[in-house]
Amino acid sequence: MNTVAEILKITIPALLVLLTAIILLRGMIKNDQEKRKHELILQNNRTVIPIRLQAYERVVLFLERISLESMLIRINTPGMTAVQLHSALLTNIRSEFEHNLSQQIYMSPQAWEIVRNARSNMIKIINADFEKMPQTASSMDLSKKLLETIMELEKEPTKAAIDYIKSEVGRLM
Repeated sequence: MNTVAEILKITIPALLVLLTAIILLRGMIKNDQEKRKHELILQNNRTVIPIRLQAYERVVLFLERISLESMLIRINTPGMTAVQLHSALLTNIRSEFEHNLSQQIYMSPQAWEIVRNARSNMIKIINADFEKMPQTASSMDLSKKLLETIMELEKEPTKAAIDYIKSEVGRLM
């Protein structure tokens, strides 16, 4: 009986020390894992956020380039017919969009959907105004009609998309 008591006097404190060591080590390992995970997230953010910001910048540039005022200044030349201007405007929008398609990877689905809607709405406006023009209309006639239509809108589709993107970038930072 004495030997059992002696063994218990030695093993119980040893088991308590072992249990305490296990609990402390588990806590330290868990804290270390959380710290590494946090560092990995921070490192990822340092890499991804600049890329995402660059994507948003490129999309805003795309939207600015497909705004009617911008396109009419760049594309409309003296002597063009309404048919030629219509074709050039649509070609420009499609070309710009295809050039920036990859930016959707870095954008939220909502932001990319708004960009797509802005592009589609610009095409609809151009097509609707073109259909109202007589066959012999000049590019100046179509330009005037397009600008009148845009002025009647509460907000041009590209401007609304730019505003949304700016607000999303603000949340990102």
